[in-house]
Amino acid sequence: MATRSDAVQVDVRLDRSSPVPLYHQLAQAIEGAIEEGSLQPGDRLENELSLIERLGLARPTARQAIQELVRKGLLVRRRGLGTQVVRPAIHRDVRLTSLHEDLARSGRAPVTRLLSHEECTPASARLHALTGILPADEPLQMVRRLRSADGEPLAIMTNYLPARFQLDDVALADRSLYDLLRDQGAQIAIAHQTIGARLADAEEAGLLEQQRPLACVTAERIVYDDAGALVELGRHLYRSDRYTVSTSLVI
Repeated sequence: MATRSDAVQVDVRLDRSSPVPLYHQLAQAIEGAIEEGSLQPGDRLENELSLIERLGLARPTARQAIQELVRKGLLVRRRGLGTQVVRPAIHRDVRLTSLHEDLARSGRAPVTRLLSHEECTPASARLHALTGILPADEPLQMVRRLRSADGEPLAIMTNYLPARFQLDDVALADRSLYDLLRDQGAQIAIAHQTIGARLADAEEAGLLEQQRPLACVTAERIVYDDAGALVELGRHLYRSDRYTVSTSLVI
C-alpha cells in the first residue's frame, strides 16, 4: 500500500453534551473520513498522543476508538509505522452471486488472472462431493483463477463445470463466470454452500502475495439449474482479512 509521508489529521468535532460516548464519536469521525476518501488505504493516522492533546481526550478514550476501527477491519496497527488505514474487507451476503459481481457492486475494480483451464473427471479430480450426482468418468472442465481488486490479490477460485459449457479463456479473465453460464442458457436456480477455514499452502500464499501462516476462508458451492442438473462445483479460497460472510437468522 502506498502511504503518505506525514500522518493525516482527521477533522473531528466532538459533542460533549451528547449521550453518544466520546470514543464512539471519534470512531465515527475517522470512519466517515475513510468512507469519503479523505483518509485513503495506506494513510497513517496521527498518533494517540497527538490525538488526545488536539482533542482534549483521555488516552483510553482515543485508544478505544481506534480499537473499535481495528476490529471492524478499517485500521491496522503496524510496528514502526503506527496506525494505518487498510482496504475494507469484502462483505458478502449469503446469496447466489459471484465475487466479480460483488466487487463491481461495491465500487472495486475486479481483475482476474486465469491460472489454468483443463479437462478432468470427478474421479481424477477427487471430487467426492459429486458422488451420486455425476458418473466418476463424466467429462468436466476445471477452471482456476486468481481474483484481485484494485491491484490486491483476494481469492483463488477453482470451478468444475460440465463439458457442455464453452468457456473462452479471454472471457474467463474479463467477466463473471455466472454471466458466461447464463449467456449459454444456464438457468441457475439453487446452490448448496459450505463455509470453512484453513491455512493457505506455500503456493496459495505466494499467489495471494502474503506470508505464511496465512488464515483463509474457504467456500465449497454446488450449483444446480432449474431442471436439477449440475451447473458447477466451486472451491474458493479467500484471504480472511479481506473477506466476511453475512447471514440473517429468523427466530
